[in-house]
Formats: sequence, structure tokens, C-alpha cells
Amino acid sequence: MAMSSHDVLFEIFSWLPAKAVYRFKSVGKFSLEFSDETLFASKQAQNALLKDDTCFFIQSDIGQRYNGQTELHPLPGEELSSGVSDDVLQFLTNSARIVASSNGLILCRATCQNQVELFICNPATQSLSPIPIPEDLQVSVDADLKIVFECHSDDCMLFLFCENPKDGWSSNLYCNVYLHKEGVWKAREESFTTGARNLRFDIPVIHNGVIHFISDCSPYVNRNSQYFLPYIMSYNLESGASRMLRVPKKARRGFNDDSCNMGIFKWGKVTSSTKSICLVRLRNFVFTIWALRDYESSSWRMILKIRVKAMGLVEQDPTVTGFTVLNGDLLVFATTKKVYGYGLSNENCIVLEEICEHGCETGVCFTSYSNTLRTCGTDATALPPKKKMMQPISPISVLGNRNG
Repeated sequence: MAMSSHDVLFEIFSWLPAKAVYRFKSVGKFSLEFSDETLFASKQAQNALLKDDTCFFIQSDIGQRYNGQTELHPLPGEELSSGVSDDVLQFLTNSARIVASSNGLILCRATCQNQVELFICNPATQSLSPIPIPEDLQVSVDADLKIVFECHSDDCMLFLFCENPKDGWSSNLYCNVYLHKEGVWKAREESFTTGARNLRFDIPVIHNGVIHFISDCSPYVNRNSQYFLPYIMSYNLESGASRMLRVPKKARRGFNDDSCNMGIFKWGKVTSSTKSICLVRLRNFVFTIWALRDYESSSWRMILKIRVKAMGLVEQDPTVTGFTVLNGDLLVFATTKKVYGYGLSNENCIVLEEICEHGCETGVCFTSYSNTLRTCGTDATALPPKKKMMQPISPISVLGNRNG
């Protein structure tokens, strides 16, 4: 059966990022027929799951409680097809902190309140939806939340890990799950065992239905402890089982050096059948990267080892202030002034490319992002007017209490 012109345009436009859709909408009447439909937004967001993210947010590494300048930069080749308005960036700079991002939605924490307030926001459509936190899950307003945010084809999920105040200090955290469509929190029966080290909850990796966190490298654990060396701890979302994965032997050398910093990220393209986890270590101005080869045996293979200066930077004595891996094969790192990309695969040429300058005065946090039209839910409301964006404002006060 032949497709109508409407169906053809629907299919073609559904593969474009939101910015491109809005651009066509402003100049062509033919796109107005379906660009505001929920079905089209769902289709466009679903197609985006099969493509690379096109840009990234930058924030200063100052913790969740405090806001700072929020910047958005496109990846090379995506300059014309991705972006959000300056009004949205101003709103985020004044009032919120980006905690996580998934399929065009960002999870934010309001920074101008005396209690923890969360909301989901689509920067492209300039809409947001509050996430109510029950009183028994509230934590200190100064604490960083141990939270994971993930959007799949038809729903958004939040996983909040927290301690039970009655237990005192414990290596077990309780897991609570929030399904956005249902709008309720549900406690998991199985707790998450973290070990004796602090985990990096700011850079989780979900792989094959399991959430992974890497530990820190600080030398505060007793040498005789099984947790003396840095490790990766995982939590199976189906069974609730906790498991430790060892980092590569070479990554453990000099791990307690003050210059050592490690992070884990997704490895491989979204459409690849060999997706995995990669470990990036920066020590003494040298990047070393491994990919997890065999999950059961914690076997790793080295991808890259290179001194920062050997990458071809023009800067004199560059200091790396933050790094990540985007789209499964691009090492992105910041110096005190600029952001660079270094390809890690044959498809993404192994060459240094300057991406942008940045204005972060401290360490840099990266959040990968892609423009989609994905809705924030049935209770979504537009961001506050431009005049109000210039001053700190609670997103929750704009929307009202969802439960009230």
C-alpha cells in the first residue's frame, strides 16, 4: 500500500532533532499538520533512541545543592541541528542543577529551595513536570542525591538509593523506584550493597538491565579489607542482586595517588551488538582507557593510553578539569578554558578536535543530551515566562503541588 504524502513527511520529520523540526515548522505549513501531535512526539523520541546524542551540557563541579552557569554545546557536525534557547539556559543557571539526562529529558534539582525538589524538563519544548518526593525519602537539603534517571520507549524511571536513619552507617542502601506514568514511588525489597568505599553516583552506567557505579580512589580503606582497591559495584534491576566487578590490574597501580581519577561510561554505539562498559583513568596527565571484555570474569582490554600533551593540544601545560565518554566512542575532556574531543574507534577517527571554550571556573561536569519532542507527562507545564527566568524561581511553585 502506497504511503500518503502526510505519512512520508511524518516518517522523515520523525528522524530529525527537535530544533530542526521547529525550524521547518516556522517556515512551512506542511509540517504544522503533525508536529504538535503526541503520536509524532513519541515517534520522534523513539527514533532518537537509535541515534547518537548531538550535544552536551556543561556545569561546574560544585555539587547538586548549588547552581552555576549552565552551558550547552553541540558536538562536531551537529552545530546546525541541535540546541536550546538562551531562556532555558538562563532558567537552569538561576534555578536548577542538572542531575541526569536521558532521551531528550533532563532530571533537575531546584537549587533555590530549603528542601529537596526534583523535576523533569524538556529543554527543547520548554516544559517541565515535578517529581514529588515522599517525606520518608527526604534527605538533608545539603546532601547529593544518589539517583539514576533512565528513559526507555514508553516511560521514565528514577532509582533513588538512600540510607535508613535507624540503621546508622551501613554499606546497604535501600532502593526506591519511581515510574513516571504511575506517579508513585515503590520500595524494592532487595537493598544495594555498596562496600566500604564511596561510590560515584554522579556517573552511573546502565548495561543489560544492571546499574553500575565505580568507587572512589581515596586511601581511607584498611589495606586488609576486600574493598581496599577501587572497584565497580552493580545492582541488578530485576533480581536486586549486588555484585562487585574488579577494575583492570593496571588501573589499580597508584590508584591512591592524588592525581588519579577514574570513571565508567557506556562503550559502543547504541545500535551495536557489542555494547559494554569502558573505564577511563587519568593519572599524572595520562589517559588510559579499557573496555570490559568479559562480564563474568571482569576481563578488560586496553583501548588507549596516551599523555595529554601527546594528543596535540596547543595549550601550554594543560590541566584536565573533567572528562567523559559520549556516544560510546568519543573521549571528551575539558581543560581550564576549552573542551576537546578525541575519537576512540575507527568509525570515529582517532584525532584531537577542539569543540568549544567554556566558562566554568572549577571542575567541569558533562551531561550528554539530544533534542527530542518527548513529553514530560500529562501534568507538564510550560517553563516560567522570560521575565521570571531572570530571577531564582521554584519550578514546583510554578506547577503547584502535584499531590495537593
